Amino acid sequence: MPIRLTDDSWDQEISQHKGVALVDVWAPWCGPCRMIGPIIEELAKEYDGRAKIGKLNADENRKPGEFGVSGIPTLLFFKDGQLVDQIVGAVPKQTITERLDYHLSNEPAQS
Repeated sequence: MPIRLTDDSWDQEISQHKGVALVDVWAPWCGPCRMIGPIIEELAKEYDGRAKIGKLNADENRKPGEFGVSGIPTLLFFKDGQLVDQIVGAVPKQTITERLDYHLSNEPAQS
């Protein structure tokens, strides 16, 4: 399951995370968000131990505004707590996995 992110948990879960993290910015009323929801859940299982996958409700948190999110769904990609990429809109699973794999392949070797 993806991690349920909030403004309060953001620093601990994303800003201080070493490695790759994917954040799905969504809202319950958003149709395209509901379309990619199951994809995000699959990715959380498939990338468990390799990347942190979380969901951030845009209606309940202010954090999306700090990253200039103006449309949802928006997928934010972080590396070592820094925003490195984003995808706006509902996209196929393959598009998301390609971006995740790209950012993971550019990870420094874990010692």
